[in-house]
Amino acid sequence: MRSLLPCRARDADKSKFGHVLVIGGDYGMGGAVRMAAEAAMRVGAGLVSVATRPEHVPVVISSRPEIMCHQVRTPEELSTLLSKATVLVIGPGLGKTDWAKMLLDTVLAEQHPKLLDADALNLLSEYPTRSDDWVLTPHPGEASRLLDTSVANIQENRLDSAKKIQKKYGGTTVLKGVNSIIYSGNSTPQICPAGNPGMASGGMGDVLSGVIGGLMAQGLAIEKAAALGVLVHSIAADRAAKQGGERGLLASDLMMHIRHIVNPEDSKE
Repeated sequence: MRSLLPCRARDADKSKFGHVLVIGGDYGMGGAVRMAAEAAMRVGAGLVSVATRPEHVPVVISSRPEIMCHQVRTPEELSTLLSKATVLVIGPGLGKTDWAKMLLDTVLAEQHPKLLDADALNLLSEYPTRSDDWVLTPHPGEASRLLDTSVANIQENRLDSAKKIQKKYGGTTVLKGVNSIIYSGNSTPQICPAGNPGMASGGMGDVLSGVIGGLMAQGLAIEKAAALGVLVHSIAADRAAKQGGERGLLASDLMMHIRHIVNPEDSKE
């Protein structure tokens, strides 16, 4: 962790640390993009923007004014934002409406490094495609749809399932769950030893998406960003659970722990 996150130069400026665009947040799910965006900021992305439904813009900006939040109704509106971003995170709260499909189609046509999560993965399973420049972060249910199999089969063969997803879709796969697996196809699979049952709550995956996206924006290769992101996210959850217990742990409880962990001069672990 310390080797990938060295102390910053005294003359650093935000342009050196990338611009993450988080895309999603259909009606009733604006909190998902809000949490993903803050997580990207907490790991050190220089700039973070959100593309979402118009109704969510005031909520995101008022609760975290550092996030640049934009309403998106058309492919043209999204394309304007894509031209300014260095990394794309799509899926948190995305849904599966025509609006969601339009956003995903527009993103898939771009050459930016990407992270796909949640309903972006469910939509991808309906129209499979490959890329070497993305991270896919399925939980077992999403993994079952990506491979057209049962959740039970995914869980009984987690390592093999992660390998199959990577072979079919390319890039780096993060199969979430107990001892999350990170696999990119060209190295030994990595297994995260951290994490706890308190992470079984809504929003945890959105925070992970933002963490990995924020690390990618800072120049980490996608496999390293994925592995480090999973570790940072899980350690943050362990620290938060240690403070207040596993039951009732919220995804937003991880934010300040994430910030401490990614500053190696302050890290105790």
